[in-house]
Amino acid sequence: MKSFLGRPAMLASVADLDEAMVAVEQGADLVDLKDPTRGALGAWPVESVRAAVEALGDRALLSATVGDLPVDPESLVEAARRMAATGVAIVKIGFFAASASLDELAAAVRALAAVTAEGTRLVAVLMADQELHLPLLPMLASAGFKGAMLDTADKAAGPLSRHLSAPALADFVDRVRRLSMLCGLAGSLRQSDIAPLAALAPDYLGFRGALCGAGRTSRLDPLKLAAIRQAVRAASNRATATAGKQVATDEMPTSSSAGIRLAAAR
Repeated sequence: MKSFLGRPAMLASVADLDEAMVAVEQGADLVDLKDPTRGALGAWPVESVRAAVEALGDRALLSATVGDLPVDPESLVEAARRMAATGVAIVKIGFFAASASLDELAAAVRALAAVTAEGTRLVAVLMADQELHLPLLPMLASAGFKGAMLDTADKAAGPLSRHLSAPALADFVDRVRRLSMLCGLAGSLRQSDIAPLAALAPDYLGFRGALCGAGRTSRLDPLKLAAIRQAVRAASNRATATAGKQVATDEMPTSSSAGIRLAAAR
């Protein structure tokens, strides 16, 4: 599996199967099954995820969240295994530092190593609007996580850039990439955020509210999704030209075609 420095892909969060189909048709690189009415990382019902995998798993790279769960090792392991059993390519786990210490977060990471050992591709989601425990990153890599991303827990508190400076975001991306993990940036991102964040060379940028008609809990708007996809592609092309060359790493795919190959290889 490869990712390319300077070419972030687009993650589109979708609330149901109809929205997922729209996202696939509009060329989203990674389709994230997430219920925005149930929190920052609201989970779809397992049966609905399984149905999406059956309908779209050979056409798109799908990820799914396990929900806004407490940082309890046993609960997170159970939830990760239950979601992985649907056949979804990537399972996202939220680490909410507002309700857990670094030691408690680390204990959950160690427990989840048993899930990655079973072949499940886990991506950790850290919250930029809570305490950011950077020492957790090497622990995630050691536990076999495929990636780490930044998001925000409070969607009413503004975009990612309001909570972390550009140097801090660049440092996060650099740390994750040096650990050979996939890196993502999300959190109420707007179209105006695309160019500056693409310049940091994350593997993907994640969107929900910017794709919707009237806020993140409203319906996906195909025209807005297409506009964001076009802007991400343009920024990716500029970043690639600036970088001068592609640097391949043994990571998650960052294009739709690579995503399809990954899904087919499961």
